[in-house]
Amino acid sequence: MDASNIGVIFDCDGTLLDSMGVWHELQYDLAKRAGGELTADDIAALAPMSIPECGAYFHEHFGLGEDDRDVVRTIDEYMLDFYRNRAEARPGALEFARALAEAGAHLTVASSSPKPYLMAGMQRCGFAPLLDRVLSVEDVHSTKRQPDVWDRAREIMGTPKETTWGVEDSAYAIDTLRNAGYRTLGVYDSDDAGTWEAMQAGAEHAVKTFEDLKLEDFLTWNESPLFLGAAEK
Repeated sequence: MDASNIGVIFDCDGTLLDSMGVWHELQYDLAKRAGGELTADDIAALAPMSIPECGAYFHEHFGLGEDDRDVVRTIDEYMLDFYRNRAEARPGALEFARALAEAGAHLTVASSSPKPYLMAGMQRCGFAPLLDRVLSVEDVHSTKRQPDVWDRAREIMGTPKETTWGVEDSAYAIDTLRNAGYRTLGVYDSDDAGTWEAMQAGAEHAVKTFEDLKLEDFLTWNESPLFLGAAEK
């Protein structure tokens, strides 16, 4: 099958990279610096936030830093060191992305993380040469609560929506994609982002690891009608 009409928009953290753990470490570290402790409600609130939103949250709710920007600078130092020196691909992710690229599919990354983090992680872990573009929600002045970043990625790839996939570990992002008419592949990472049951219910297809996904199966899915919701599964 010619895959040149297929577009795949990968999330970064928790999807291509095994990096969600360090984000959780950072959140606990920020709370500890402020003399507080994270609650389950804090963790849920932080999950969909951009870096500026996280900075504002820790300043306003924990009193950390002189202002939002001070917190963001702390986050930048911590995270850039991780992406440049410690980030690793999730099992099977690079192999699957490479197989897609060799088949002719167009690949992009769309993430809530800042562009410098993404570029450092993609370069370190070997994804950069495979990608048409790396996008942050900051590029479109939006969040993943809206489909803007995926719309921009699809525009860059030039692929039809019916064969353009959002690949995510986050249940709320899967919902945004599906509601905007994109194909969806859920890749389970942790219950903080979305339970396995939520991935199965919300996404057109779901896997626990890229090692469970064969290129041939993925290409065949593109010949099937668009999945619109869990009720149709």
